[in-house]
Amino acid sequence: MKIIADLHIHSPYSRAVSRDMTLENLDHWARMKGITVMGTGDFTHPAWIKEIKQKLEPAEQGLYRIKNQEARSKDGGTRFLLTVEISSIYSQGGKTR
Repeated sequence: MKIIADLHIHSPYSRAVSRDMTLENLDHWARMKGITVMGTGDFTHPAWIKEIKQKLEPAEQGLYRIKNQEARSKDGGTRFLLTVEISSIYSQGGKTR
């Protein structure tokens, strides 16, 4: 089985990220680019995990898809993997590091 994945993305709740970075848009552009598995990015953010729970449903073990996607497309849609990134950005002495 061939898997093409992008696991380093950010949610619309991250710094300097477009508000258009929705699960639906991620699914659309993943399909356009041939990506089969996308990270969710920042799933620990309270608003984002709420959206993830509302819009995604379990697919295979550990993977999710847009709800009712299987009925809408022959390939079952993009799979999503819950991901998060550790941030080491901090402020000290009036400077961001």
